[in-house]
Amino acid sequence: MAAEPVASLACIVIRTIPCLHFGTVTPLSEAWREALRLLWRAEPDVVQAAWMSLYVSLVATALAGLGGIPCGLALARYRFPGRTLVEVLVKTLTAMPTVVVGLLFYALLSRSGPLGVLGLLYTPTAMILGEAALVFPLVAALTLSLVAEADPRIEATARTLGASPAQALLTLLFELRYGIVGIAVTTFGRLLSELGVALMLGGNIRGSTRTLTTAIALETSKGDFALAFALGILLLGLALAVNLLAWWWSPRWLP
Repeated sequence: MAAEPVASLACIVIRTIPCLHFGTVTPLSEAWREALRLLWRAEPDVVQAAWMSLYVSLVATALAGLGGIPCGLALARYRFPGRTLVEVLVKTLTAMPTVVVGLLFYALLSRSGPLGVLGLLYTPTAMILGEAALVFPLVAALTLSLVAEADPRIEATARTLGASPAQALLTLLFELRYGIVGIAVTTFGRLLSELGVALMLGGNIRGSTRTLTTAIALETSKGDFALAFALGILLLGLALAVNLLAWWWSPRWLP
């Protein structure tokens, strides 16, 4: 009896396979030409999608940093009841699927949700909030590891020089500034390639909430593999540009 459902499922799969259409993947050389053409022409839709990707990722990274860095610092430097549980929870949430975060915020921001009256669904604001919540545990966990491995003499020296506990912590963060920049760049890269939250909360609306990742998903579903590859190349180019900017800027503007 147990073999009957398996046999039925196998029959369904066998009957379905011939109906599937696998398009021919466009060679990467054509994708490179398409990417160069998009850059040369600066098509408005592509420029808008690139700008939206940068805007949402940068603002969400800043919001996650404002909450995640103090959280990681507190977990690394203070002892309180339930601290171990909170640390485990934060580290566990770094593996939170993007679609789950998108679903939670969709339930909150939809018309029937508790925050539906704000009308934020399918707006860049909703995307920013969802993506900031997505990487908040990542920022907190990385900050926790960074601070936990810092030289304890930094704070001790600051205290002996008359610094208050808060000033000593600020001194510690200043000494770890390059590591914090690294956390910010890592978080930004994580968000720049994010799809689930952007698609569920932004809706992939042309000229409004479409990002490079949602555009790639759209063009792939349409079978335009050349354009999808080209948009992927542009996305990697943006990530490379931000990393190069951080590499160049850090030693010059951070003493």
